[in-house]
Amino acid sequence: MTSYSPTDLYFPDSDGKPMADNTEQFSWIVLIKENLEILFADDPNVFVAGDLLWYPVKSQLIYAVAPDALVAFGRPKGRRGSYRQWEEDNILIQVVFEILSPSNTGEEMARKFEFYQTYGVEEYYLYNPTRNALTGWIRQGSQLTEIQQISGWISPRLGIRFELTFQDFVIYRPDGDRFLTSIELRQRGDQERQCADQERQRADRLAAYLRSIGVDPDQIPD
Repeated sequence: MTSYSPTDLYFPDSDGKPMADNTEQFSWIVLIKENLEILFADDPNVFVAGDLLWYPVKSQLIYAVAPDALVAFGRPKGRRGSYRQWEEDNILIQVVFEILSPSNTGEEMARKFEFYQTYGVEEYYLYNPTRNALTGWIRQGSQLTEIQQISGWISPRLGIRFELTFQDFVIYRPDGDRFLTSIELRQRGDQERQCADQERQRADRLAAYLRSIGVDPDQIPD
């Protein structure tokens, strides 16, 4: 029989709501979350998650919010059922992303904004894929202030760059590569393996030719 502590009951790991309302919203959530994980894969103290409930204080009077994607600097990677801030050295979540769906109401998003502003989020990005509209806010003192020129903006915390045109929204890594879908990542891996195979084949042919004319390729200086 499974036992639950009072804390588990007071601060559940699920709010019963779906992660996404449609395939487009889901695709954007996965794209951002997975590429952020790849970006910080080598840093053990950057925690990235998607659709994870955040409890900022140990109080039943405060409702938790589940950002579509979130980043917490200073916290180790690992499994969590929710982000209970008092169990995380009281380190808050610094960067959050929300992807709008048709079911999101203005009242709901206003509550989320107030939550993020109250509990210390440093950067908040809201994307509406239906309208291809991106809005961002950066913390200035106790307030989240809207970023006036979001296209070309570079996230101070993440180092990623947002490019927004009338038809498209692209996110670029600090090294200039754009965020890729899982299919694009697989295709890139296949291309890299194919290029490596071709290079090995060229090297093998050259080595065979050198041996045919009496030259030991292993004796040729680099």
